[in-house]
Amino acid sequence: MPGVVTALTLTGCKDNGTATSQPSDQASQPAQSTTPGSPTPAPVSPTPTTPPGGKIGTDGTKLTITVRMSPTSDPIKRTLTCDPPGGNAPNAAQACASLDKVAAAKGGDPFAPTPKGQMCTQIFGGPQTAAVKGTWKGKKVDTTFGRKNGCEIKRWNDLAALFGPLAHTPTH
Repeated sequence: MPGVVTALTLTGCKDNGTATSQPSDQASQPAQSTTPGSPTPAPVSPTPTTPPGGKIGTDGTKLTITVRMSPTSDPIKRTLTCDPPGGNAPNAAQACASLDKVAAAKGGDPFAPTPKGQMCTQIFGGPQTAAVKGTWKGKKVDTTFGRKNGCEIKRWNDLAALFGPLAHTPTH
């Protein structure tokens, strides 16, 4: 139980945004119940479980992914939804999971560009490009990916599940 005690102790230290913060009395008082021995009702969620309009996925993820294996190749168009996983992406569930994983690693935005001024290795990863447009978790997405240097290769590899397997293309 040391982890629970630590969690409760840290909860009391939360800063509420004022210059001076006082510990909450809430944790030290027993839960109130209207009937002796009855369980305390679960707290009501402040956010609805279904988005306004009643449709699951209305504010979710709906992406169009266009991949080109070279500048002159025909585009490969795919779609991806993540609530529930679907579309014609090769493995929608894996692609959706990779978006969440990369978002967690990049501070919430899996599509974040390489920061300006970032030093990148001058390694050419191939002529492949991809454009991603649509919405991710209700946020507008309109970005491109390439493989022209180490930073761009990393961005590509992080979200490779969106683009599908790379065809072997000559680089000469």
